[in-house]
Amino acid sequence: VALGLYFPRREYLENVYIDEPAGMPLLRIHALKDSPEEVAHFHLCQNLIISRARSHENNWFQIKEKTGLLYLSRSLDREDFNMLSVGNWMPLSRVMLHVFLSSHPFQEKECDSATRTAVFLSLINATAPACSSLTARQLCFTEMDLSFHIKENKPPGTFHQLQLPSVHHLCQNLSISYELLAAEGFPFRYNELTTSVQVTRRLDREERERYELIAKCTVREGLREMQVEVPFLVNVLDEDDSPPFLPNGTDTADAVVEFSRKEGTVLSTLTVYDADTTPIYPFESSRRKYTGTIITDDPWISETFRVEHIFDEIHFSPNGSQVRGTRHEY
Repeated sequence: VALGLYFPRREYLENVYIDEPAGMPLLRIHALKDSPEEVAHFHLCQNLIISRARSHENNWFQIKEKTGLLYLSRSLDREDFNMLSVGNWMPLSRVMLHVFLSSHPFQEKECDSATRTAVFLSLINATAPACSSLTARQLCFTEMDLSFHIKENKPPGTFHQLQLPSVHHLCQNLSISYELLAAEGFPFRYNELTTSVQVTRRLDREERERYELIAKCTVREGLREMQVEVPFLVNVLDEDDSPPFLPNGTDTADAVVEFSRKEGTVLSTLTVYDADTTPIYPFESSRRKYTGTIITDDPWISETFRVEHIFDEIHFSPNGSQVRGTRHEY
């Protein structure tokens, strides 16, 4: 089943300061494809969610439909901040936007697409700090973790940009460069010209479930140089694409029943492994996925014996990497 385009992050975070100019780029959002021919279109729904109880028409933020660049369409002044901070007199107010994704151009006010991600904007009641007062960490990376999820068996594509659009726009006197440090053979590529990160081939969760890389940033200002490194993590999401397997190749177990056996006596066992699913979530689907059956026409046998199904999480180690799976015992 083709599920369509998807976001490699569940949420995005960014800071917005008072009096930043209209046109100011804030954040670039990416999408990955379910099939090679898809083209991503991004859309903002015109409500800012200020708290669970309140929302406000969005007059300040827009997104470029084809590139996913979120930007200020109008400068946010102190009066706007006071209105959006719900009178809490705090130096910071958080609002939320939903970005929607479609493989076709959005119609006006079309906001019922199931594919969406949340963007949390921290509105700060101060003007943007001078570039010279920011740490290397602030110049290089946002406050959000660099953690992504990529579906297995899907086409390669770009899923993140390391360079912060707002810093690049404001701090042009600084030289900021990046590297992506990865083990040999990892299926990721960093493009220096665009500072974007791509997955270079289709991933297989049964081969590797998690990739741990490091994003390294170097800031140069005159003769001064600062470096900072942060974890860059990619989790591979499962698709039910591998058949179960039996440790000894047999899918049938014989049971010999002797007299005077007590109720609850285990007469025979059969083990099935599934490298695809894990029993943690959703729990009941693991129970329903396979059933154990006594094959008989004798009603006495059906009434006297039963098959119990228990399952637990195990780890496989293909290529030296730990991958979760399930052991079903009948």
